Amino acid sequence: MSIEAFSLPYSEAAVEDLRLRLARTRWPDEISGSGWTYGVDLQFLQRLCNYWKDEFDWKAQLREQSAFHHYRATLDGVGIHFIHERGRGPAPIPLVLTHGWPGSFLEMLKIIPLLTDPASYGGDPAQSFDVVVPSLPGFGFSDRPTRPGMNTWRIAELWAGLMAELGYARFAAQGGDFGASVSTILGLRHANRVIGIHLNYIPGSYRPDLEPGTKLADIEQQSLDDADRWYVDSGAYAHLQRNTPQTGAYGLNDSPAALAAWIVEKFRDWSDCDGEVERRFSKDELLSNVTLYWMTETIHSSCRLYYESKLAPLHFKPGERVGVPCAVAHFPKEAPFPPRPWIERGYNLQRWTEMPRGAHFAAAEEPELLARDIATFFHALRRS
Repeated sequence: MSIEAFSLPYSEAAVEDLRLRLARTRWPDEISGSGWTYGVDLQFLQRLCNYWKDEFDWKAQLREQSAFHHYRATLDGVGIHFIHERGRGPAPIPLVLTHGWPGSFLEMLKIIPLLTDPASYGGDPAQSFDVVVPSLPGFGFSDRPTRPGMNTWRIAELWAGLMAELGYARFAAQGGDFGASVSTILGLRHANRVIGIHLNYIPGSYRPDLEPGTKLADIEQQSLDDADRWYVDSGAYAHLQRNTPQTGAYGLNDSPAALAAWIVEKFRDWSDCDGEVERRFSKDELLSNVTLYWMTETIHSSCRLYYESKLAPLHFKPGERVGVPCAVAHFPKEAPFPPRPWIERGYNLQRWTEMPRGAHFAAAEEPELLARDIATFFHALRRS
């Protein structure tokens, strides 16, 4: 295994190509006054793409991102990009933070300083962390998988290897979306090394081991029914990505406007913004994430993780359970989200926090709330 410092790449030619493509967008028609009824609002997307073309500064965004320490490691033949920031405190806890789709390592940039240097934000330096933020394979500056089978189970093994190579015999794990799956599997497969896991999402494919004839509580069955309805009403993207990601990739990889629509729609629908996405994320924040997908051409490889995960769901085998301590931070606008009894069937749940606000992109939306909950949980574990 090799680890090397990594400089974020910039190409003026690629930026110029992006601007030319945006200028030549062939816009669809719309029903007058329909807004977001049929999908992404045309006027909204045109304004966003005009800003992307004329005002957005990718070079400046890369400069800000480069304030962190970036590396690349080769793990089992796969190149993984990651940020590694050392904690400022007497005994920082090693912590791997894992993002999901359609996010990236950029989701974590606000929370990293809160975790590594709490004293600078009014916190206790004894509650600091050594933070590792990898980019999932097929996302951002990590390699795009060239063979089938890169699912969350395999990613968890890569993360375990990365943390060992960084010198961490024991570590903590946190994540939402796909990061919740990876963190769960780390707790399941590497209980001897994982201090505990902290989740702000429960994987959609999670099914605990149930004895034959087990009767679910009404609240559990209602949650499963609600999740089914959610996927019928809001899961078109997931159905495509789980079944035919290559088909969708042709347009998304070729048209920046299509890519922006596909990704930004989720930031609007899945954040606590009441339909006004710029209440939560600035244009620069939204477009930095979209531009990362565009420049690295990773929309297909990232969507393909849905296909691979469909083939390897988080279904617990008989007798299988996450035995390491687990904390759940429930952000109110995150949906679907199962009830506590359903989670406790498969997790050693020791902390449950009902957050006052926030949703799917917790580390980016409410970094202070999430950082405080992470610190409280893991440092209580260390004291005990």
